[in-house]
Amino acid sequence: MTAPGENLRINGDRLWDTIHEMAKIGPGIAGGSNRQTVTDADGEGRKLFQSWCEDAGCSMGVDQMGTMFMRREGTDPDALPVYVGSHLDTQPTGGRYDGVLGVLAGLEIVRTLNDLSIKTKHPIVITNWTNEEGARFAPPMLASGVFAGMHEQDWAYGIEDAEGKKFGDELQRIGWRGDEEVGARKMKAFFELHIEQGPILEIEGVDIGVVTHGQGLSWTQLTIFGKDSHTGSTPMPMRKNAGLGMARILDLVDEIAWSHKPDAVGAAGHIEVYPNSRNVIPGKVVFTVDFRSPNLAVIQDMEQRLAAGAQKICDDMGLSMEIEKTGGFDPVEFDETCVQAIRSAAERLGYSHRNIISGAGHDACWVNRVAPTAMVMCPCVDGLSHNEGEDISKEWSTAGAEVLFHAVVETAEIVG
Repeated sequence: MTAPGENLRINGDRLWDTIHEMAKIGPGIAGGSNRQTVTDADGEGRKLFQSWCEDAGCSMGVDQMGTMFMRREGTDPDALPVYVGSHLDTQPTGGRYDGVLGVLAGLEIVRTLNDLSIKTKHPIVITNWTNEEGARFAPPMLASGVFAGMHEQDWAYGIEDAEGKKFGDELQRIGWRGDEEVGARKMKAFFELHIEQGPILEIEGVDIGVVTHGQGLSWTQLTIFGKDSHTGSTPMPMRKNAGLGMARILDLVDEIAWSHKPDAVGAAGHIEVYPNSRNVIPGKVVFTVDFRSPNLAVIQDMEQRLAAGAQKICDDMGLSMEIEKTGGFDPVEFDETCVQAIRSAAERLGYSHRNIISGAGHDACWVNRVAPTAMVMCPCVDGLSHNEGEDISKEWSTAGAEVLFHAVVETAEIVG
């Protein structure tokens, strides 16, 4: 397989302009984007993306989950396509780059190949996965999850948003429910470019993250029962403080995560306190512990230590507890051949690079179950994402897209 020459570069200015043109659709209130999945804004963004791809000579396919596949033909009609992409949907207060960079960098690959009159043996398919964010319809990575056989399509159609609207109905309403069977497509490989959504690359001054693994995730919901009582008149020895029990368990969570440094993490983001009154000792708390690690054995160890440690804390305090695993997925190890294509591209182009583990879930994590897959990451300012203040530089987006270009085109095999 012949690698593209180091002189082959994408048009970074054009990519940058395309990103910010897309950001005009579903604008946020503070410079970011609010283009939630299967909203009218999502439909409008899809149409713009379709028009750009068709202007670049691509043909469109849409599956029954609404995922868009924009195909540039190869010279061999029987060769498996190389897929590249991410998602165009955003958080309610999302940035301009999360997901969008990966989709529009795929478009820039095709535009650059057209500019240079380069043909590839394998077709290249730019992909916009539906509902990666899961902000409106949980869980995230919904369409890629159905594609990879992780979710049933009918179940996905029945998921409701906060207003009781069903995903399948809304997909139909905006006109983007396709006819193609979900998961029927076969891939030679899938590549995804994404902003890091973390601070490591920027802090270390590294251009490219070569993603070797995706962290596994475990969500455990704990409900602690004590006794509501007056904060002023209940003697300390007579209290059954569910809030204090939660605090001690959260300290344990932090201790457990630190014991598996540097890659494991743990915290609780979802917390509910009852009755949540200033002068009532909490009689009940509900909270969800989020553990993540690229090592399945580490996740299992953290789960077991949490269950045992939380029970002991509650027993010692005279509290009762219910514990339930409410979600999660196993760690991902990306395809070594695809990972090496990214690493080699960075070296060939002269970009600094390091191996990195993705702390967030991405469509590539599900696709990896059915096709060889890898990811490229570029830095983002202060590691900030899922926030309208999310920011990257044009130089970072260009570097990421050029590495993506070389990895994709090498895999698709230049002809001539």
